[in-house]
Amino acid sequence: MNYFKQTVLLLFVFSATTTFAQNSGYDKLGMQAMMKGDYKGAVNQLEKADTKNPNNANVLKMLGYSYFQCGDFENSIDTYSRLITVKPSDYSAYYYRGKARQNVANDPKESLNNMRESFYQAAIKDFTKAIEINGEEDAQLLQNRALAYKDYAIYKSYKIKTKAEKAGCVALFNNSVADFQKVLLVQPQRKDILSLIDYVKAQVTSLK
Repeated sequence: MNYFKQTVLLLFVFSATTTFAQNSGYDKLGMQAMMKGDYKGAVNQLEKADTKNPNNANVLKMLGYSYFQCGDFENSIDTYSRLITVKPSDYSAYYYRGKARQNVANDPKESLNNMRESFYQAAIKDFTKAIEINGEEDAQLLQNRALAYKDYAIYKSYKIKTKAEKAGCVALFNNSVADFQKVLLVQPQRKDILSLIDYVKAQVTSLK
């Protein structure tokens, strides 16, 4: 995840260089704060940049990421949704919106507790779209979708009352295993992934 985070920051620098050469305002200050790891400071500057220049893809990308790093997942989701409207081919927007939605589902505010299932479903859909855009060789995307399937299945397992619900839960666990196995095709030495596969299979066994 540290590698992915570093890559995202480098992409921000690369994609925004031309814009910042022309604009030395709040967006540049936001980027500088991000590079220092000051995401709260970045949010403060980037919100101003967003107000001044709405629907700027570079600003939205940085703002969504800064919200995410601050743990403000609801604003991150909203900002990445706006970015997707402006730039629907940006796979990282789907990736981080998916992660934000999964975080909300896993640790919901009391007011959102009844929406957990929809957040899990939306997260899986986002990861799927990111994979569709970037390709199935991206182990990071596959791993996160696998984790989303696993978390959603565990959530569903506590509410099983019928055979159909059990079958649906098993299908989610199987989807998780399938994605973890795809990760192993790309990164065969991942012992953590092997352990996760064993864990998910044990969850399936516990349902029988």
